[in-house]
Amino acid sequence: MAHIITVNDLSHPGLAPYARLTERQLRSRRDPEDGLFIAESPKVIGHALDAGCVPVSLLMGEKHLQGQGRDLLERCGGVPVYTGPDSLLESLTGYRLTRGFLCAMRRPALPTVEAVCAGARRVAVLEGIVDPTNVGAVFRSAAALRMDAVLVTPTCCDPLHRRAVRVSMGTVFQVPWTVIGSLAGDWPHPGLERLKALGFSTAAMALDPRAVTIEDPRLRSEERLAVVLGAEGDGLSNHTIAGCDYTVCIPMAHGVDSLNVAAASAVAFWELRVR
Repeated sequence: MAHIITVNDLSHPGLAPYARLTERQLRSRRDPEDGLFIAESPKVIGHALDAGCVPVSLLMGEKHLQGQGRDLLERCGGVPVYTGPDSLLESLTGYRLTRGFLCAMRRPALPTVEAVCAGARRVAVLEGIVDPTNVGAVFRSAAALRMDAVLVTPTCCDPLHRRAVRVSMGTVFQVPWTVIGSLAGDWPHPGLERLKALGFSTAAMALDPRAVTIEDPRLRSEERLAVVLGAEGDGLSNHTIAGCDYTVCIPMAHGVDSLNVAAASAVAFWELRVR
C-alpha cells in the first residue's frame, strides 16, 4: 500500500532527488548500485517499470492520487509518495510537473557490449553527443525504426539523464543499450576493434569528400552494421572516421550542409534498416 506523505516543507530529505541533487549526484559514479534516475509522466514511468526498474519514491500532485496515479501507486507498492498543492510542487521543481508525475528509480546494472549485441544486426553508436535532448531523440528514432541496440561512448550524455528519458518517451527502457568502454580513451580504439570482433562493419556518418551516399547498396547488404553518429558541430573525430569501414553522408539540397544529429539518425536508421 502506498505511503502518502504530504509535503509542507521543501527541505524534506525525501525531496532531494527531485530538487536538490544534480544529475551527477543522482548517477553516483562512486557507488553505482546507489545511483538514481528520474522518470517523468505515467507513460515513461510505466515503460521503466515494464523494464524492471525499481522505484524509490514518487512525487505527484494531490489531484492525481485518486485519478491517473492510482495504477502507478499500485504498481510501485509501498514506496513513499510525496504530494502537495501544485503551486508548492512547482516551486520545488522549478517548472510545472510533466503530467503531474515524477518517479525516482534505481539505476539498473548495465549489460556488457557483447550481451547487448548478441543477435543484433543493426546498432547505433553515439560518440560524444552531450545534448540530452538529442540523445533522447536518437533513442526514440532507434526504437521506432528498428535498430536492435544503442551503444554510447564514455563521453556521451547519460541516456538516463532526466531530459533524455523524457524526450525519448521512455524508449531508453525499450531499446537495449550500454556504454562501450569505461574511460574516454576506450573509444574509438579499442572500441571499434571490439565491434569488428563481434562481426560488425562500421559506418561513420560524416561530412567528408570521400564519403559514399547513404543509398550505397553495399551498406544495405551488410549482415551486421554499426552506424556511428557524432555530436552536432564537431561531428565524429578524425580517428573514428579513419577507423570505420565506411564514411557515409546524406545528400543535401539547397545549400544545406547537414542535419541535426537527431534528424540525421532517423534518416540513417530508416535507410540502413534490415530489409
